[in-house]
Amino acid sequence: MYPETPTNPTPTDYLDQIAPQTQKSSSLFSSKPIMLGGIAIIILLIIVIALGSMSGGIKPTQRLAARLTTTAGTVEYAAGNIKSSALRALNSDLKIYLTNTIRDIDPILAKDGVKISSLDKKIMASESNTDMLARLEDARLNVDFDNTYAREMSYQLDMTLLLMKQIYTSTSSNSLKVFLTDAYANLAPTQQLFAKFNSTTN
Repeated sequence: MYPETPTNPTPTDYLDQIAPQTQKSSSLFSSKPIMLGGIAIIILLIIVIALGSMSGGIKPTQRLAARLTTTAGTVEYAAGNIKSSALRALNSDLKIYLTNTIRDIDPILAKDGVKISSLDKKIMASESNTDMLARLEDARLNVDFDNTYAREMSYQLDMTLLLMKQIYTSTSSNSLKVFLTDAYANLAPTQQLFAKFNSTTN
């Protein structure tokens, strides 16, 4: 009887024994698309929050107060540069409108905690007329002040009318609604006259 020879492992068994054991990937990394989607949502939320904080949570009524104030400043600046008598008269009417509107809306906005005479610098900066004044100065130097001013003011007043509409639909204050109805009705024709102005025909 021959001595029993040990059985040699099959080649596949041998390879299994020497091969490095691969660890199963953790469930966190095995679902990469879900993880990446979650990160994208978090980044998007951060961006939305950041944009909201940049606007500073400014109330529409605060924005209107600042816009009326800066528009009045632009009207004042333009008064000494307008050549057309028709545009000068229109600008004078707008100046009176803004003076009266700011005076009359002040006590109404005060009930909402908005004081026109002491608006926060951040609110005023959001409605700054610096860029408009720069464009008007360029127009003055290029002897095209009247048409440029009429176009710029037409746009400014149009945006003011849209803001008035927005506030009207969102406010629960009856006194503010009544005021905005009259203010809108009085400003809309002036905005249209600025939009139609052309120095070649005036």
